[in-house]
Amino acid sequence: MALKGKTAVVTGAAMGIGRAITEILLKNGTSVVLLDVNEGAGKSLKETLDPQFGKDKSMFLSCNVESEEQVKAAFQKTIQKFGRIDILCNNAGIVDEETWRKEISINVVSVVAASFLALDHMNKLKGGSGGHIINMASVAGLGAFPSSPVYVATKHAVVGFTRSMALASSISGYGVRFNAVCPFFVETEMLKKSSQLMGQFSHLKDYNTPLLERVGMMQPSVVAEAVLELVMDETKDGQAVMVKPKERKYVTFPAVEDL
Repeated sequence: MALKGKTAVVTGAAMGIGRAITEILLKNGTSVVLLDVNEGAGKSLKETLDPQFGKDKSMFLSCNVESEEQVKAAFQKTIQKFGRIDILCNNAGIVDEETWRKEISINVVSVVAASFLALDHMNKLKGGSGGHIINMASVAGLGAFPSSPVYVATKHAVVGFTRSMALASSISGYGVRFNAVCPFFVETEMLKKSSQLMGQFSHLKDYNTPLLERVGMMQPSVVAEAVLELVMDETKDGQAVMVKPKERKYVTFPAVEDL
């Protein structure tokens, strides 16, 4: 996908991976709408971006992704300002095993809801121009991590939803690609706080230490580069890309008929 003239919506855009995705898309000619519940951080980022990219290339909207009405309104404002939605990056997410219902709400329900709302605008069967939806999963969506089983469940759900929607779109002719990004350890505030949010599984907080020492920590920009690759390569559809500090690997899943 050529990015010049395209419009992207990024949830959880104010900090960490969302911020890095926003910046790399802007650098490649995309207009970006930043959605985040953290209004202070969102407005601050917008002020930082404006001198480099121009005030008209981005827009910040305070938005709680748990509210379908707020997301719907944000998409309408995106259409009003930029005339189109070409890319949705469902990046907002949390780790909190104590408030696991909220974890499911943000990590799964909001991803499904936002995807369906974006599909209403992108779907070629409804007069849209097609597009690309990228869902931020995790390596936790590909394996088992005993210190945060609900978080793991949510990210498995994101991977499964993404792959199934890609197939549904391809068969139905929606013209919308779906892909998932599965990073290992990323230096973000969420990761720093995660060991304090494991609830009844806090005694397992050091379980991932050997894996972290082996794989290493990466900056959000490394994940953003994987997102950019997926957006620009139109052959990528229904993929889950595992991201390490110095490696990207597309995951191979068994075909349904082989199960």
